[in-house]
Parts: sequence; structure tokens; C-alpha cells
Amino acid sequence: MVVANGAANDAQPKRLRDALRQARIEAADRTGVVVDLRDAEVARLEILNEALDPLFNEIPHDIELFDRGISQGDTPRLWIDMIAHVVMGRDKRSYRLVQDSRFGRKVLAESHDVQAMVKAVTDYIARRMIEREHALETAVPPQEAKPVPVVKQRSRFWPFVLGIVVGVVGLFALALFVATRGH
Repeated sequence: MVVANGAANDAQPKRLRDALRQARIEAADRTGVVVDLRDAEVARLEILNEALDPLFNEIPHDIELFDRGISQGDTPRLWIDMIAHVVMGRDKRSYRLVQDSRFGRKVLAESHDVQAMVKAVTDYIARRMIEREHALETAVPPQEAKPVPVVKQRSRFWPFVLGIVVGVVGLFALALFVATRGH
């Protein structure tokens, strides 16, 4: 029996992974008030990245839509796929799930809580997988595509010859008509 603050603790012992996560959160909190805020951002994104491991393990391996990773540029980002990423908010403590589109950047979710962001990323991934299924269902397979009929280009030579013949006959008829009228 473990006694803490004079009371018995009925909870099971912490797993090492949970203890490491808690230590990282505490270190990130301390680092948030220190000068190097960028490292704190990366540390927080790594915490979220680790929390997303079970979710990404559930995605079937034949779906290559998602490519998760942390980019460490001027603004560190946790990429979910080619168009969505998690970035830290202005306060460097809140997570912001952002999606890029042709109309600009759209904030899908924002929270200080890691589990809330895991839920938001889970919902995003589910929507993207459904979009993929619909796109695959509506796509016409190449073997079922009907061939486009080839239209033969007609020759322009014979209409040209016919036009010359009609023109010559017309001129001859006009000349004959004028010659017979004049007499």
C-alpha cells in the first residue's frame, strides 16, 4: 500500500511510458517560460506525435494518404498529411490543427489538451479516409472505360473538285444564255 499525503492511493502503479509522458509535459511547461520557446514547441509537438502513435497504427498499410512527421523549420509543425498539420498557437501552449486549401488556411481544431487534439486528428483522418473511399467508388476503372470512337477526317479534295465542276457548268450555262439572248 502506497501512502501519499496521508491517504492511500488505490490507483495502479504508473507505467513507465505514462511517467515519461508526464515528465515531458512538465519539462515542456518549464521550458515554455524559458527563453528558448522553439524547443518547447518541438517538445510539445513530440508529445502529441507520441500520443498519435496508436491512431496511426490502426490505419491500414495500403492507405498511403497520411505521412506524419515533425518539420523543424522557423515554425515547427507536426504534419498529418500533405495538406494538414498541427502547429502551436501564439501562446506556445495550445495546439492548432490547420488544413491548407486553395482558399487559404483553415483552423479545424484548437486546444491545450493533448487528448482533445488526438480526437480532432482522429476525426480528420476518418473524414479523409471516407473522402478517399468515395473518390475510389466514383472513379471509372480503365478496363471499363469505353473507347472513344475515331472519327475519320473526310477528304477535302472531292468537294473542291465538285465545286470547280459546278462553277464551270454554271459559267458555261450563263455564257450560252447570254449568247442566245443576244441574237
